[in-house]
Amino acid sequence: MKLEQAASQLEALGNPTRLNIYRILVRAGEEGLPVGSIQERLGIPASTLSHHCKRLIETGLVSQERQATTLICRAEYPSMQALIGYLADECCADGSCPPEPARRKARERA
Repeated sequence: MKLEQAASQLEALGNPTRLNIYRILVRAGEEGLPVGSIQERLGIPASTLSHHCKRLIETGLVSQERQATTLICRAEYPSMQALIGYLADECCADGSCPPEPARRKARERA
């Protein structure tokens, strides 16, 4: 993964609404969710949801598929794994990782 792609994906996920949409889709699994279901869960206008979905699609984190009259959104798991891998690949490459208790405390704060 290139730096620019990772930055674009992280920027897209930096918006609270988009992050919420993405987390909903990740939880939905490979089946994905109809746009209407996402809209109901979030309680946002269709135009707002469409805008945010478009940004997630542009970055490759989400895909859409039309099934008759229903538009299904899905998380793109390979893209998610690539981004996670990009962030973690060089963990502690230039130094020592924090001791286990420090990592546990950091996770608890997040």
